[in-house]
Amino acid sequence: MHSRLVDRSPVVPADQLTAQMVPPAMFDEVSFASYIPDPNEPSQKAAVETAEKFAEKVGKIRSGGKRGLFGKKTQATGAGLYLDGGFGVGKTHLLASIYHSSPSPKAFGTFVELTHVVGALGFNQAVEQLSQHSVLCIDEFELDDPGDTMLVSRLLSELSARGVSIVATSNTLPGQLGEGRFAAQDFLREIKKLGSIFETIRVDGPDYRHRDLPPAPDPVSSDELVALAEATPGSTLDSFDELCTHLSTLHPSRYKLLVDDVSAVYLDGVHAAPDQSVALRLVVLADRLYDASIPVTVSGEKLDQIFTAEMLAGGYRKKYLRATSRLLALSRFEVAAG
Repeated sequence: MHSRLVDRSPVVPADQLTAQMVPPAMFDEVSFASYIPDPNEPSQKAAVETAEKFAEKVGKIRSGGKRGLFGKKTQATGAGLYLDGGFGVGKTHLLASIYHSSPSPKAFGTFVELTHVVGALGFNQAVEQLSQHSVLCIDEFELDDPGDTMLVSRLLSELSARGVSIVATSNTLPGQLGEGRFAAQDFLREIKKLGSIFETIRVDGPDYRHRDLPPAPDPVSSDELVALAEATPGSTLDSFDELCTHLSTLHPSRYKLLVDDVSAVYLDGVHAAPDQSVALRLVVLADRLYDASIPVTVSGEKLDQIFTAEMLAGGYRKKYLRATSRLLALSRFEVAAG
C-alpha cells in the first residue's frame, strides 16, 4: 500500500546534524580504484591521481603541524581542492573516495546541508564542531545569494586556519560562482577569497547517466500510475501540485528524511514549475531522490519539461540541468516487484 510524501513532516535534531553528514548510500563502497577513467578524457585520470594525493595530505595535516620555538607544534593550515566539471563525470565519486580515505572525524554534505548546519547550530558552534574534523567534503557547491557567500567564505576560512582540509565539487569554477546572478562588490570580493582557498582540478567527459541509455519513458496515465503505486510496497503517490506546496513548508535539509525508506515515488499531473522558488525546491528533492536511488514514475508532462526554457536561460541553468539529468536517470530505474 502506498503512502503520501505530503503526509510526512520529518525533523532533524540540531545535535545530529554533523553526525549525519556522510556520503549518500550509493557512494558507501566507492574508492579511487573503482573510478574508471574514460580513456578519451585524460583529465579524469589526472583528477584521480590528484584526489589520491590530496587524501594523503589530509592525513598528514591532521596528524601534526609544524614545530615552532621550544619544540611546540603549531596548527597547520588545511589543504583545499576544487573538482570542477560537467554533470555525471564522477566528481561525487572522487569526493566520496577522499572522504573514505581520510581519518575520522570527517564530514560530507551538500552545500544546502552545510548552510543549514550553520543556521541550526549557530556560526560559532558550527565552527567548533567542524573544526574537529580532518576534512569537510562539500558536494554541489553553488552559491545562490550574497548572504550564503559571506557565511560560507567566513566558515571555510576559519576551518582552514584550524587545520581542516576542504574539498568541493561544482559545475562552476570558484571565480565564477554566482556569475550572472549578483553584481554586488561585497559578493565579488568574497568569491575571490573562496577561490584562493582551493587548488582547482578540471574533470571533463560526457554525462555517464546518459551513456548508451534509451530516452526517458513517456509519462503514464493517472489510472496506471495509481495501479503501479498500489502494487509497489513502500511507494508514495502524490499530486505534483500538492507536493510542491508541501515542499514549501519544509526546509530543504529535511528532504533527505522526507524520502527515507521510500521504495519508489509516483507523481500525478507533472507540469512545468510555476516559478523559480518551486523549481529550486524541486532541484533539492531531485538530488535527495538520486542520492537514495529511488525510482520516479510520473503522469502528465515529461520530467524534462519541469524547468522552462526561461529558467534554463537564467542564472540557475546548471542546477536545473543537473536535476533534469538525475530525474531522467531515476525514471529509468527498475521498480522492485511487490
